[in-house]
Amino acid sequence: MTVQPLTTEAAGQLAPMFKALGDPVRLRLLSLIASTDEICVCDLTDAFTLSGPTISHHLRVLRETGLVDVERRATWAYYRIRPAAMTQLSALLAVNTTAPAIA
Repeated sequence: MTVQPLTTEAAGQLAPMFKALGDPVRLRLLSLIASTDEICVCDLTDAFTLSGPTISHHLRVLRETGLVDVERRATWAYYRIRPAAMTQLSALLAVNTTAPAIA
């Protein structure tokens, strides 16, 4: 954003990701997932005092916005971060420190 304004298409693609991260539960879930290579849904559920269906809802939102991937193994689901999505978000938020400050 500090190099050039977002296109309408880019804003439309990125807005759902930011909206998903606007929820404290989803932000914490993403943090837990990102802090390891992959994590079992059972470990994610145990980290909260919320019900399993509520956690599943939040994980679905993270999946649908492209922030995480899931792999099913037997009865468990394992989540991992999507590095491309994180790179895209971090590049958007990166600040050009050589640009003059606007007062």
